[in-house]
Amino acid sequence: MTDPAEQFTLMTDRPPQPSGTPAPDARSMLLAVLLAPFQARTWKELIYLIMTAGLGVLAGMYGLLGFGGTLYLSLFVIGIPLLACVLLGARVWGKVYRVLGLILLDAELPDPPPFTFQRSPWGWLRAAFTDRTAWRAVAFLVIQCVLGFGVGTGVLMLIFLVGMLALSPLLWFYGNPTNVDTQGVQHHSLIQFGDYYVETWPRVLGVGFIGLLGCFVLPWLIRGVCQIHRLTSYWLLTPTVHDQQLVELQESRRAAVNDSAATLRRLERDLHDGTQARLVSIAMMLGRAEERTAAGGEAGELIAQARSGTKEALTELRELVRGIHPPALELGLGPALETLAARCAIPVELRVLLPVRPTPAIETIAYFSVAELLTNVVKHAAATHIWVAVLPAGQSALAVSVRDNGQGGALQPAEIRGEAVVAGGLSGLAARARAVDGTLVVDSPVGGPTVVTMYLPIAGPQ
Repeated sequence: MTDPAEQFTLMTDRPPQPSGTPAPDARSMLLAVLLAPFQARTWKELIYLIMTAGLGVLAGMYGLLGFGGTLYLSLFVIGIPLLACVLLGARVWGKVYRVLGLILLDAELPDPPPFTFQRSPWGWLRAAFTDRTAWRAVAFLVIQCVLGFGVGTGVLMLIFLVGMLALSPLLWFYGNPTNVDTQGVQHHSLIQFGDYYVETWPRVLGVGFIGLLGCFVLPWLIRGVCQIHRLTSYWLLTPTVHDQQLVELQESRRAAVNDSAATLRRLERDLHDGTQARLVSIAMMLGRAEERTAAGGEAGELIAQARSGTKEALTELRELVRGIHPPALELGLGPALETLAARCAIPVELRVLLPVRPTPAIETIAYFSVAELLTNVVKHAAATHIWVAVLPAGQSALAVSVRDNGQGGALQPAEIRGEAVVAGGLSGLAARARAVDGTLVVDSPVGGPTVVTMYLPIAGPQ
């Protein structure tokens, strides 16, 4: 029996991509070392170290004066809200360092969740003292006092020393420095080590060569220190996993509410404009038939029209019910998708392999997602064939893949952030997947083929 993963690879029809990156050869490594002092990255990171060294001093003063002073004033009532303000002020420091990291280190550091203001004074104080983002920013400032000022200042002093060594031949020749030993002998020397004086051209050029070598080594030291800055900023100034889960939960809830509201509006519109109007027409026909019958006339034609209208109304009601919960899903996702594929205007090849049946909510999301993707292919892809696969993806998830041989170029699903958006298109599918802790992946190069894969948990969100 073919492995499910191999089946999924056949369905997507993608050539295997080489994994990893080739190991750099000696020539490329030497070229990187020689070019490092002249690259913009090195100078940007050097500016970052200079700025963080100064900010480290200010951060230490902020901590000592701000927290020290407010802790003393906390013995009185006025010190407690001041301490809360100082604590929340650490958020501003975090913002400053995130901006510096973005501009000078090219580090993507997303903003943490904003502080939630409370109207009551006690609620505001409680929110301030329990704000984890502020406390993490305080920890970052403490580290910056050591990393930014201590380590940064040491690196800057080393850079200055190496620069002086590299320029020592010019300083020795044009500056004419002199040193006098214990016996009163004058030496034309810029540097001395005990009784050893650098006073000849071979010695001076040797020291200058050492300084020149240091100029090619220092960029890597700067990059190493800046990498520590990046990691520290990422660990303490960006949203935690809990924060990200909370944001995703809020967005998923917003998307679910919007999806439900859109479904209710659609049902209301269909009932009002379609079924209700048809039932009103049937009632009018029956009323006219009753009047004709009471007058002794023939009402068979009106009754026949009313019967025909009743059948059409029942058909519309069945379509509405199918739009809420397809009856075919009672038999499982496979039979429901077979019915869906049979009604598609383009030939569909279906493959379903589900050792464990998903929950009803997951089956419903998968069904309507495939239905919308098939509709999109028929309308926009100019395709002649569609492949649909529902296969296991690990122990607790399934992959719903829809592939077509159309023109490609489908847009990536937009990220739903910060505002209510009515779910629709690929963005709506992505929001629908996130609502149950799933994901949507779109691979659609220009010229095709297009592969849209939705990963859903079999048991639903945790």
